[in-house]
Amino acid sequence: MAELSHKTPSVCVIIVSYNFGRWIHQCIPSVMASTIPATILVIDNGSADATCEIIRREYPGVKLIETHQNLGFGRANNIGMQYALEAGFDYLFLLNQDAWIEPDTLEKLIAAADKKREYSILSPVHLNGKGDAADFGFSEYTGLKNREEALQLTDEVTAYPFINAAMWLLPISAIKEVGVFAPIFAHYGEDRNYVHRVQQQGHQLGLVKAAFGYHDRAARPVSREQWFYSEFVYFLTEAVNPKYNWSEAAAYSLLAALKKAMKALLSGKRSDSSAYLHIAFRLLRMSASIRQTRRGQRIRQK
Repeated sequence: MAELSHKTPSVCVIIVSYNFGRWIHQCIPSVMASTIPATILVIDNGSADATCEIIRREYPGVKLIETHQNLGFGRANNIGMQYALEAGFDYLFLLNQDAWIEPDTLEKLIAAADKKREYSILSPVHLNGKGDAADFGFSEYTGLKNREEALQLTDEVTAYPFINAAMWLLPISAIKEVGVFAPIFAHYGEDRNYVHRVQQQGHQLGLVKAAFGYHDRAARPVSREQWFYSEFVYFLTEAVNPKYNWSEAAAYSLLAALKKAMKALLSGKRSDSSAYLHIAFRLLRMSASIRQTRRGQRIRQK
């Protein structure tokens, strides 16, 4: 069991739910079994199933906020972040609704955060729902294939450029410094942008090798529509990347999309060229929001 250098800190676990019924009895009880007591806050994004009824009936100790609409991951988490800030918690832990943790996961993450102040985001190892391999996305980001490979890492905490926000521990001090998720991102991209902002502040994202969580999702074929939406999100994260000046941001987003459109056209892929042109025009239409987001990030850096 990990030891903390001071009294047990307070932690708020934020779960954004949308039709949570399939995982609710794995996700919430896993936090309730934590060796460090945690306040559980569920932000419900307008579930059409019995999510809210189940929580009120079977988990009365869980704080439930109903938005009655799908705000997306970032905006819903921002409600939870603001709650945690106002309530004076020391840490918050973002937990996907389709994920759950081991009893000592929070304790190990917080112990690492207490010693490694250079990390503003700490993640456990993401295993798949069966626990017999790493989650496919986590494996892509880290190169780790399973629990055993993670445990063989040299250091207790290892820095990585990116790990998705399915399971993130953040000190409240980081939220005060960096802010909440950028509302410009409707679905996806908000966590990558947040990592960029943390890194711009001179801090890092780290993986705690002895802490484990489970992410119950399966790799599925990506449709053409999904692929080009992911391309749009990528270019949008580049447009607001705080590491870039205005010229660099334009080059890595708008001009890069136009370059891909031209390359596709010259290769005879007219439909792909049209899709990239659509992305470029979409970015142009979002110019005001992009400028506002970049200004907000710049203010935070002062």
